[in-house]
Amino acid sequence: MLPLVALVGRPNVGKSTLFNALTRTRDALVHDQPGVTRDRHYGVCRPEGQRHFAVVDTGGIAGEDEGLVGATTRQARAAATEADLVLFIVDGREGASAMDDEILAWLRKSARPTVLVVNKTDGIDTGAALNEFARYGFRDVVATSSAHRQGIDDLIDEVVARLPEEGVAPELDTDPSRIRVAFIGRPNVGKSTLVNRLLGEERMIASDVPGTTRDSVAIDMERDGRLYRLIDTAGLRRKSRVDEAVEKFSIIKTLQAIEQCQVAVVMLDASEGVTDQDASVLGYALDAGRALVVAVNKWDGLTEYQRQQAEALLARKLGFVDWAEAVRISAKHGSGLRELFGAIHRAHASATREFSTSEITRAVEIAYESNPPPVVRGHIAKLRFAHPVASNPPTFAIHGNRLRTLSDTYKRYLENFFRKRFKLVGTPVRFVFKEGSNPYEGKKNVLTDKQVAKKRRLLRHVKKGR
Repeated sequence: MLPLVALVGRPNVGKSTLFNALTRTRDALVHDQPGVTRDRHYGVCRPEGQRHFAVVDTGGIAGEDEGLVGATTRQARAAATEADLVLFIVDGREGASAMDDEILAWLRKSARPTVLVVNKTDGIDTGAALNEFARYGFRDVVATSSAHRQGIDDLIDEVVARLPEEGVAPELDTDPSRIRVAFIGRPNVGKSTLVNRLLGEERMIASDVPGTTRDSVAIDMERDGRLYRLIDTAGLRRKSRVDEAVEKFSIIKTLQAIEQCQVAVVMLDASEGVTDQDASVLGYALDAGRALVVAVNKWDGLTEYQRQQAEALLARKLGFVDWAEAVRISAKHGSGLRELFGAIHRAHASATREFSTSEITRAVEIAYESNPPPVVRGHIAKLRFAHPVASNPPTFAIHGNRLRTLSDTYKRYLENFFRKRFKLVGTPVRFVFKEGSNPYEGKKNVLTDKQVAKKRRLLRHVKKGR
């Protein structure tokens, strides 16, 4: 178990920047706007030649108990309570504030081991900045500038010296059998609520306010003996409505999460049906080639007539991904979760299945014999052999002649044939068509003098015979 270090402080003191500096990543969303970070974000600091430890980034504590600010505060306090060591981050430029005093009072009441970190000390009198916080009574104070990586090594030395032998954070799991599942969709469709329901705790801030989640947060979970990595993402809106820089960064994080996952669960709001933006979100997952499951949330709040209307709408608007399973769930009450995980397992198994060259070639031969391609300009395409290229999504290379004449209709026929033959559910199927080149193309056969003379004699003989 790794020791856990929590970064705590009021908004906009540089906690996320310090998190990125310690973990040497850019996982935490950073912006000058206060209150960007809301949920807990975990990472690992790996100093060379020293003990590794886990780091948790938290949202700013603002002293309110209601709304999003209150939820963010509760998340930060929960992280500090479970941590082995707390780094109390303050702003060296602005000096001590009443909010800093309140946070320190709560930390002392909780009796957590704490180190005072005076951040943003670049370009100012460091001694004066440290004296400003002398009244807090900390024996050792570390001055840093997270943005410029000043004082980070001293901070790591101080942290490692105070860490216990055994921590509370699990080791970083690199088990390849862990299924990576990303929950994506429009804002306010219930992604964070579903993650909280699966974890059995208020791990993510869930609110009726659209855009509550701003960063992509990965959480490891075990369910029925299987390992998962759940990734809660920010909601994706239309580009015309995205005007804040923070939201643009959130969208980039969401797209990165889609690329890194194995199964994308696209969540829809059953009360609103399938919107154009839902189709755009599905398009992002298709472009990335991820296995796909459609989760229709808030199904429990519909009447029987509304459910019939919703079913008809789903069948009409999701026809372009009819190979993806659609599951009706309620993230709030937990209904349909067993069916959801069954669909995730089937999609993951199909996307990561391994194929042999012989069975792929045999499938192409049967598909060709059952329905040959149409004749184009007097010629017909020939499919010679095929072999697997990649998985997630399953990709196959088909070799032959005149493959450029294959129509999109015939390519869809091959895709559907492969799905049916190999029982592939919830995953895209891709083909790479490789046409054999003519080895004599561009080469001119130059006749020798002897061959030219022979050709002339033959021509004279033919003329005489006529």
